[in-house]
Amino acid sequence: MENKNMKLSELSYKYINLLETGQKYMELMNKYRCAIMEVETKLNVLNAEFSMQYDRNPFESIKSRLKSPVSIIEKLLRKDPDLMPEGMEESIEKNLYDVAGIRVICAFQEDIYSLADLLIQQDDIRLIRTKDYIKNPKPNGYRSLHLILEVPVFLKSGKTPVKVEVQFRTIAMDFWASVDHKLRYKKNLPNEEEIVEKLRQCANVIAGLDNEMQEIRSMIETGDQRQD
Repeated sequence: MENKNMKLSELSYKYINLLETGQKYMELMNKYRCAIMEVETKLNVLNAEFSMQYDRNPFESIKSRLKSPVSIIEKLLRKDPDLMPEGMEESIEKNLYDVAGIRVICAFQEDIYSLADLLIQQDDIRLIRTKDYIKNPKPNGYRSLHLILEVPVFLKSGKTPVKVEVQFRTIAMDFWASVDHKLRYKKNLPNEEEIVEKLRQCANVIAGLDNEMQEIRSMIETGDQRQD
């Protein structure tokens, strides 16, 4: 196993260098950047419409990123250890759905589903896959709604479809995920099982808090409607 990992590591460094200096890779990353801008524009338009119609914003913030060359190569090699250098860019487009990533942070869980539905109903967006970790959390407590979308990008060469992963979380879910991500880099902890269990319990508490906050908002909105 150690020799196999060493071989993969050597391949990773070789392929990373080839990617970072390759024109095809630069062009591919530009397509992913354009796809991110397309989705961000759509989300900002929805946000503006919500703000005008309902006097509130459906989301708090948007974060975006491109997967690093290191992460791209490591994931490709896990999928295909026999990956050839001349086929890397094609393999990225075919096998990786999360090179372009957008994270949408909402205050309320209800807004996650409303915003996601409005986004995927747009006629130039194709929904490829949904993973709902809010209704079906991961065993460690992770919660988020993941959509893999395909959006058209209009370049000089013409229109081309590009995949983008969009994650929707509440503020509380994002806080938990950020802390969990940092703690996962701590290795060989003597009390690791206890820490994992505490994190899972915290995730359940945060989910309860999200539900309570949603209920409070519903009570306020119901009261406003009665006054009208």
